[in-house]
Amino acid sequence: MKIALIGYGRMGKEIEKIALANHDEIVLRISSKNLSEIQNLSRFAPDVCIEFSKPESVFENIKICLEHKIPVVSGTTAWLDKLDEAKALAVQNNTALFYAPNYSLGVNLFFAINAYAAKILAHYHQYETSVEEIHHTEKLDAPSGTAIRLAEKLIAELPHKEDWELDHAHKNTDLVISAKREAGVPGTHTTRFNSKEDQITLTHIANSREGFAKGAYQAAKWIIDKQGYFEMKDMLGI
Repeated sequence: MKIALIGYGRMGKEIEKIALANHDEIVLRISSKNLSEIQNLSRFAPDVCIEFSKPESVFENIKICLEHKIPVVSGTTAWLDKLDEAKALAVQNNTALFYAPNYSLGVNLFFAINAYAAKILAHYHQYETSVEEIHHTEKLDAPSGTAIRLAEKLIAELPHKEDWELDHAHKNTDLVISAKREAGVPGTHTTRFNSKEDQITLTHIANSREGFAKGAYQAAKWIIDKQGYFEMKDMLGI
């Protein structure tokens, strides 16, 4: 597999390690130092692009990949106002876009477990639901894309919740996400179902970034030769 890495930060380098260990080839590495090279993408003939850049450049990066008819896997967050447009570009160019706010197998199983728990607890309104996320201090967006996706999964199963808010609820139908930043934390997400009598807590703790990189690499292998828009639930069959 020939891979173009669009974004060569910590995640890009972690994915590179996994790819090289599996005897794949990194044909292009795009960073802030050589951004113009992405315009010549076809010259490098990648089978797939893996995009972990910055929110302000992600849509343009994805657009270029798709217009070159190269499938792209993206894990950058805080750009989802353009997601529908990116999905349309994938269809229009007969190629594929794979997006996930988190590529960890454990996190995506955590989403499914939380949705199931919320479905059960939807009948017991004495439980107030909230989400807490803790990430490393270098993470720019808050709340994280993972926390937002988790909140959306919960809200879909809780008829008394309509939207999420950061730190404080403005109305009873809001689900609160609290976002904390601590040095050296790859990512911790906790859901609390809290009543006066007791609390039910579900937590996912990332021990390293390797799990995220493995998931993105697996998605890159899976998406080749596919057309359309895909997420982790498609690849994992959840």
